[in-house]
Amino acid sequence: MTVKSTTAASGLLTRAEPRALGFDSGRLGRIREALEREVAEQRIPGAVVGVARHGQLAFLEGIGYRDKAANASLWADAIFSIASMTKPMTSVAIMILHEEGRLLLTDPAAKFLPQLAGMKVATSPTSDVLETAPAAREMTVQDLLRHTSGLTYRDRGTSAAHKLYPGSSINAAVAYGKDDFLKELTKAPLLYQPGAVWEYGFSTDILGLIVEAVSGKTLGAFLKERLWDRLGMADTGFVIPVSNAGRYARALPNDPLSGQPQSVHHATGEVMKWESGGGGAVSTAADYLRFTQMLLNGGALGDTRILGRKTVELMRADHLGPEVVNRITTMDPSCNGYGFGLGFAVRRQPGVAGILGSAGDYYWSGVYGTYFWIDPAEHLTTVFMSAAPGMIRLRYRQLLRALVLQALTD
Repeated sequence: MTVKSTTAASGLLTRAEPRALGFDSGRLGRIREALEREVAEQRIPGAVVGVARHGQLAFLEGIGYRDKAANASLWADAIFSIASMTKPMTSVAIMILHEEGRLLLTDPAAKFLPQLAGMKVATSPTSDVLETAPAAREMTVQDLLRHTSGLTYRDRGTSAAHKLYPGSSINAAVAYGKDDFLKELTKAPLLYQPGAVWEYGFSTDILGLIVEAVSGKTLGAFLKERLWDRLGMADTGFVIPVSNAGRYARALPNDPLSGQPQSVHHATGEVMKWESGGGGAVSTAADYLRFTQMLLNGGALGDTRILGRKTVELMRADHLGPEVVNRITTMDPSCNGYGFGLGFAVRRQPGVAGILGSAGDYYWSGVYGTYFWIDPAEHLTTVFMSAAPGMIRLRYRQLLRALVLQALTD
């Protein structure tokens, strides 16, 4: 097993001595020590971790294997399938359009995608018999951003309503063209009335299609022009160029918990027919740190401004009022005590949650094993990249926070 750190990958984030950023260097080294144990015990093939504080890098290392079967070491510039960590970037794209006056958060989604008009709502989200009722109102752009649209994924349940959904983000993008996807989606009922319940599902994929409808560009082209290129995120996109194939991180052949075969999308050779704003991107730890640092800075990185300060404040505020049933713990029990903003889970208070953190911190993750969080109170952002698509991924969301935050000294 080889460990390698890099400064070249840091790009717009300059490296500083950990102690200058308020970390104990020895305690920060526990990140490497702990993850080496995880690799040795064959829970994960490896991981890249990036930690930035006060706008500078305290830690950026690759630990373990990029491809365990090939005995290939993992460097810090490895490329990962980030799955639902695509969602915050798609949400930023929507807010760019909002700042330009091209859409309102209260606009109905059907204004941009008429196919979504008049969707019915299942009268029971758990029944084996499908009965529907009219929606009390149309889902809005804000509903899509905060996951209160009523949309779900097929694998989020076993009811008659769930069974009508066209899979989840990536497998739907592989199976259907964009028009056929919308046609299949509208055959399914909403699981809940719009605005009533937090429910994970196709909401951000619909946001991506709205970006395309409003901008006249593909989602990837819009993100490349308005976000990725401007932040220097050279290795982020929806496909991996052939020239970078040797940097792609692969999962262990079998799930360490179930023993079942496992892989991640970009290792399968399957091609998405449209760019899934809910789960289709790849990135590196350094690239994604540029994105999270931009958010931590209130919408700018260096001289490059992506969003206005008040826009980011709105995004990282909790948008689940008392009228909304909060089901976020169905994604991860450790995030009890979190609400949800416009693209991220948002911590409401210091306690309750089973993970270290601060009131007002915000995060999201990917089903393939990636994770990030931003802590404005500590001027801190951390990105974790691993090819760990099984339920073992939940372990690292808690582990990483403990390893990073225990090292603070100020």
